Amino acid sequence: MFKTMREDIQSVFDRDPAARNALEVLVCYAGLHAIWGYRVAHWFWKSGFRLLARWISQCTRFFTGIEIHPGASIGRRFFIDHGMGVVIGETSEIGDDVTIYHGVTLGGVSFQKGKRHPTVQNGVVIGAGAKVLGPITVGACSRIGANAVVVRDVPEDSVVVGVPGHVSEKQLPDHLKPDLNHDKLPDTVEQALQDLYTRISRLEKTKKKTA
Repeated sequence: MFKTMREDIQSVFDRDPAARNALEVLVCYAGLHAIWGYRVAHWFWKSGFRLLARWISQCTRFFTGIEIHPGASIGRRFFIDHGMGVVIGETSEIGDDVTIYHGVTLGGVSFQKGKRHPTVQNGVVIGAGAKVLGPITVGACSRIGANAVVVRDVPEDSVVVGVPGHVSEKQLPDHLKPDLNHDKLPDTVEQALQDLYTRISRLEKTKKKTA
């Protein structure tokens, strides 16, 4: 337990340059409080005390603004930055070294029981306001751009932007550290217009040659 807590604290220093010392992290980081509250609630959930687990999760939500269902499965060194408005559904599965920002939803799209929330593999970064919906898989070391809406599986080492989310480019995999470069996201609309312009120019040149 203490090893896990130390890893959670260290993950804050690794991924937030604003963190200055351990005391500040302990008392001021709602994301850290939320994940610790989740770990307690999850233990009760797995032990069969479902109502108590839900009550603990709702208390944690009240104090942090972050709602994590105690039935979700979350790996090590999970980091929620800022955190307000984060919602993680019951059947969500989150791997190790995942980072998410405020306003992120890992939600379901069905009334059917069973797996209905996303699986987020190791090393994924999900930008502020993004929505990842349904029983899809986000591959390891991918980046989800801010406010993207992801409703399809994402391959490993991908960058996803847009509504609905599109895999717009592959990134060089780096499994040693999280990729937090949210400013380096492609403009899919600009790229589509550029491709259209290139095609029109090519057709015009072909028409002139045959005229």
